[in-house]
Amino acid sequence: MNEHDTIGVFLGLDVGKSTHHGHGLTPAGKKVFDRQLPNTEPKLRQVFDKLREKFGTVLVVVDQPASIGALPLTVARDTGCQVAYLPGLSMRRIADLYPGEAKTDARDAAVITDAARTMPHTLRSLELTDEITAELTVLVGFDQDLAAEATRTSNRIRGLLTQFHPSLERVLGPRLDHQAVTWLLERHGSPAALRKAGRRRLVEVVRPKAPRMAKRLIDDVFEALDEQTVVVPGTGTLDVVIPSLARSLGAVHEQR
Repeated sequence: MNEHDTIGVFLGLDVGKSTHHGHGLTPAGKKVFDRQLPNTEPKLRQVFDKLREKFGTVLVVVDQPASIGALPLTVARDTGCQVAYLPGLSMRRIADLYPGEAKTDARDAAVITDAARTMPHTLRSLELTDEITAELTVLVGFDQDLAAEATRTSNRIRGLLTQFHPSLERVLGPRLDHQAVTWLLERHGSPAALRKAGRRRLVEVVRPKAPRMAKRLIDDVFEALDEQTVVVPGTGTLDVVIPSLARSLGAVHEQR
């Protein structure tokens, strides 16, 4: 922090989901603030404004700049405070230097504040460009959630097909990422439903979704259907379960 000498008060926040614990020290080490703060903009703004009015430049430091630490940092910036964060690894190492082993919010906030006051080299600045990083983090996390959901749903469909008609699973399972296959299973979820729809009709309705693979796909489906003549008990449930799962899978693919 290049402007360390201009700071009037160091405010460390041990951030939490509903409340944060704040600990404030002057450059001389005098404690001027030590209490919990609700995680709401009005309360945070009130505290930051009062500290700025009394001490001038305020440096707000957190140990988690994203997620639960995002709101206090944003409000601090908006009220004219400087902001920084103490990386978690540094936080843990510094905490070992302080007496007491019990981990409490108040103790953690005090450690953050004293580190900001006496060891400014341990702090990391937070630039406005970090907003882009925050947005990317959210988007990447969302995509990872979608990917996990797609995998879970695909595995469920493949598991059911393997249980009731393994030959059909070998044809459709590896192709579940293709919209033509999910579309097909949304409307014809069981071996009986596929056979009832008929080869020619299925080729015609699938072709707009997969112009080059429609005929080959349906030929493979009917070849698989012909390989199994027995009906495994419970197969009728596929008419209800598979279309629902295929619809969910298609929706996830569309979002990605």
